[in-house]
Amino acid sequence: MKALLIDDHALFRAGLSGLLERRGIEVVASVGSGEEGIGTLETFSPDIILLDLRMPEKSGLDVLDALPTEQSDVPVVILTTSADENDLANALRKGARGYLMKDMEPDDLVVALQEIKAGKTVVAPGLTGVLADLVKNDGRQPSKDSSGPFTELTPREREILGHLAEGQSNKVIARHLEISDGTVKLHVKAILRKLEVHSRVEAAVMAVEHGIRRRVDRQQN
Repeated sequence: MKALLIDDHALFRAGLSGLLERRGIEVVASVGSGEEGIGTLETFSPDIILLDLRMPEKSGLDVLDALPTEQSDVPVVILTTSADENDLANALRKGARGYLMKDMEPDDLVVALQEIKAGKTVVAPGLTGVLADLVKNDGRQPSKDSSGPFTELTPREREILGHLAEGQSNKVIARHLEISDGTVKLHVKAILRKLEVHSRVEAAVMAVEHGIRRRVDRQQN
């Protein structure tokens, strides 16, 4: 995978470049402004663009608006410190395929980038609740039948879905349930298949809309 980094903080760009390169992602260019980023697209033909949201002169949202039509298929990932609902909504509406936080774990970032390159839309786990609110505000209504889409789930899958609804990663879920990361991953795959969705974000949104939450009455002293 070839990545283009656009961020006005040089130290952050240097650190992120090293992190990605060590994990097999080639950083074809690392630039400090939106204008520079747009100018390098044709030269380097990246597979994915990592874009800061808040930059002087041309913000990340401005860059999304200014991307050339011929580059519109290149997925853009907003990588930011902002968990603001309006920033998330505007970024997705302007075509961003990912909205991730700068403080996320490096391995989780790489997995998210791979999923985005494969065609999924990925939002930072902690923002799934915000995404659910956005979906509702855009006119989708929760189903009156609280069990409908979830009848095929096993009790364990339903329990894991409750954790997904809180935006938890596989590692955190595994730790809570005292099972392996691999087992969680298999359960998540089964959940996505049964709910007929393509990403854990979509599954989390469905769970939030239907009021599915994990039970927290265990081990509370």
